[in-house]
Amino acid sequence: MAYTRLSDANEITAKYMDSILIEERLIDSVKAELSTEFLGETFSMPVMTPAFSHLGCYEGRSATGLEEYSLAAKELNILNFCGMMENDMFQKIVDTGAKTVRIVKPYADNGKVRDQLAFAEAAGAFGVGMDIDHIFGENGYDVVIGEEMAAQTTDMLRSYVESTKLPFVVKGVLSVADAQKCAEIGAKAIIVSHHHGRLPYAIPPMLVLPDIKEALEGSGVQIIVDCGIASGADVYKALALGADAAAVGRSMLPALEKGGVSGVCDFIRGIGNELRYVMSSTGFAVPADIDDTALWFASE
Repeated sequence: MAYTRLSDANEITAKYMDSILIEERLIDSVKAELSTEFLGETFSMPVMTPAFSHLGCYEGRSATGLEEYSLAAKELNILNFCGMMENDMFQKIVDTGAKTVRIVKPYADNGKVRDQLAFAEAAGAFGVGMDIDHIFGENGYDVVIGEEMAAQTTDMLRSYVESTKLPFVVKGVLSVADAQKCAEIGAKAIIVSHHHGRLPYAIPPMLVLPDIKEALEGSGVQIIVDCGIASGADVYKALALGADAAAVGRSMLPALEKGGVSGVCDFIRGIGNELRYVMSSTGFAVPADIDDTALWFASE
């Protein structure tokens, strides 16, 4: 993208997240537990990996970064995501044993979309989905690693949902309008995200999250939040504002690059430990109980 101030959305997001403060509630509190249910499966914590694409091998190691963080997800028993890749690479991700959701790009080649969704299901994916916030680019439709993207209609997305028996996840939702359309087409989950600031001055995901949560009430659609998630306190705020889980992203990369599988495990365990501490310190015993009553907003 040619914009000169793309970082603004990330800066706005970081400032908003940091403006949310947490009230202590210690009396009668207990040590919190982190296990959580998502899409019918129990995971060790409400923290998930990002849908990364095109990661090479780090520090001379033989496995790609994609395989390494997938192996970490398997070890941690957290839900794993992966992004743009060809089918042979996705097979390697599945072979790690991680419960993985494959997020497919909105290719102009609709046949490629359907092929990758079908391959994922046949290979044993936990779920599939689409990354809708990579549709547009500076010259109209986006071009990613030589692949042209295309607009996606409600009917097209519905046809993808109906083409698979797997849970379908829509990534890149940043409005009530899109969230409601995802519920209408039968998506099982959405990822509330601005994809690391692709849209200048994008709304912070946590700012729009409460409205999305309210709009989806009773729909059964579960909500993940990403963008700027780097600590257990960040995850806590996301859950308190209406998310069912949060995904780390670029914050995980230094640990992945330096330490591989063990680095990612240590990083995410640290996030989980801090989440447990904050939950215990605010009177919430399990993630499903967390609400916004212990939050204060410094800007108000």
